[in-house]
Amino acid sequence: MKNKNILLRVACAIALALALAANGVQAQERVTAITNAKVLTVTNGVIERGTVVIRGSKIAAVGADVAVPAGANVIDGAGKFVFPGIIDSHSHSAIEGSVNEISLPNTGMVRVADAMTADDISPYRQLAGGTTTALLLHGSANAIGGQSQIAKWKVGRPISEWIVADAPRTIKFALGENPKSANFRPPAGVERQYPATRMGVEEVIRKSFIDAHDYLARWDEYEARRKRGEQVIPPRRDLLMETMADILRRRIDVHSHAYRADEMLMLMDVARETGFKVTAFQHVLEGYKVAREMAVERIAGGTFIDWWGYKAEAYDAIPYNVALMVRNGVLTSVNSDSDELARHLNHDAAKAMKYGGLTEEEAMRLCTINPAKQLKLDHRIGSIEAGKDADLVIWTGHPLSSYSRVETTFIEGEIYFDRARDLEMRKQLAKEKAELLAKEQKRRTE
Repeated sequence: MKNKNILLRVACAIALALALAANGVQAQERVTAITNAKVLTVTNGVIERGTVVIRGSKIAAVGADVAVPAGANVIDGAGKFVFPGIIDSHSHSAIEGSVNEISLPNTGMVRVADAMTADDISPYRQLAGGTTTALLLHGSANAIGGQSQIAKWKVGRPISEWIVADAPRTIKFALGENPKSANFRPPAGVERQYPATRMGVEEVIRKSFIDAHDYLARWDEYEARRKRGEQVIPPRRDLLMETMADILRRRIDVHSHAYRADEMLMLMDVARETGFKVTAFQHVLEGYKVAREMAVERIAGGTFIDWWGYKAEAYDAIPYNVALMVRNGVLTSVNSDSDELARHLNHDAAKAMKYGGLTEEEAMRLCTINPAKQLKLDHRIGSIEAGKDADLVIWTGHPLSSYSRVETTFIEGEIYFDRARDLEMRKQLAKEKAELLAKEQKRRTE
């Protein structure tokens, strides 16, 4: 716990120092130019000895012959690589306490955003691995879980600034072992929660949408009578049914935890039957078995490259899953579901070149523009293009190489991780700690 607190202090001290430095130029718009770098745009090829100009929070220009604006803060990127901020489409970081509201099979009324915390060291470590944006999901203990939140790792800022305010709303569904309580056994003497089978999981989802249709019908009837001039009492508002209704209205995107092919086909059928849309399957370890069906339904897949065998429904996973989904037209990303893996998503993307023969460009897309599209934020993030958010990372080498490391991470034009500053702050805090311990030792001996 002490080490965690020290590391968190380091992260916050660095972030505060960087923020204070940035605030010194807030009166006039901040302009930064990264020059002489190899720019991996992801969507428009590679620019040798390129320049990226950041004006305020946006990328103002990128190219080989871009002029550096007068007065700009210039960063010489000679020998370095500039890459978009990595996007994690499945995260549970920075959420206070448990991410599972296990009390009901459908907890669509709760919101992850209400439990976000700035006391987690993981986001800072992820910045050091080049990850800048994440979809923070509810857990998978419920057939229908809580509403998720898309956030940027603006460590040192208030949580309200982490939230991407104009991002699409999302919600977590779950299939398989977890929502049927195979891995959440209640204590002795406590009744097991419904559902207890995969059949029950399907019924929970179907009934939730049947109830939502009834709820909408009651409100439609009320509005029709009100418009006719009748004096009528409106139906009672129900937060859960409001959520389910917004899914039917396509105002909330469904990201569903799923492993097995048969269950993914089941949810596709229920979606067609009840009128909602599945945006993405998460984990999707058997996606290679139903990739064609996913492509037809335009369902994306966020998966692991080499995690399998950790429970029964993960036994049929293969490392070629990513490439097979990509080759069948599925919008595919690699994601973490782990504070540790979230720092190495570039490595998982690179593995898809070995397992399945994806090209370098296809591999880079797995952790940048593809998850941006899955989150419907590709107009803002996921590639290096003029007009997009200046979420950029300067690497010592190619980001798909395990020998490369991050030197600087920008979010919306501000530096949130700087390796040189990090090392210097560690020295200062170590000195401060030693001085405090010496004072304490002196006090005890007096």
